[in-house]
Amino acid sequence: MYERLEGWAKKLKAEVYALYLAYRDPRVPLYARVFAAVVVGYAFSPIDLIPDPIPVLGYLDDLVLVPLGVALAIRMIPAPVLAECRAKARGAMAGGKPVNKVAAVVVVAVWLSLAALAVFLFAAWMRP
Repeated sequence: MYERLEGWAKKLKAEVYALYLAYRDPRVPLYARVFAAVVVGYAFSPIDLIPDPIPVLGYLDDLVLVPLGVALAIRMIPAPVLAECRAKARGAMAGGKPVNKVAAVVVVAVWLSLAALAVFLFAAWMRP
């Protein structure tokens, strides 16, 4: 069973990388490019929107949100472009998993903003 899950994870990584290549292709419609860019940015981000230490919810994004986003993005991309990008992705994935630093910065900014809002609300609540 572990080998099966490992194979599924490798296939998902290759699909995400193919989406990365596809969203940079001018033949892909703008709405599909934007959606694929969001999915790729989140999938390759070293920081999750929902941290993994949070029980159950921490792995929800990895197990549900990313595969669902990939599946939706794949449906939006023209088949010939996707096939070409999948072939390129298989070759490129041998070099390792790319990391999207911009997406990491966005996720960190969201978390810091939420923390600042929580502090502000708590301070306002504590005032007499």
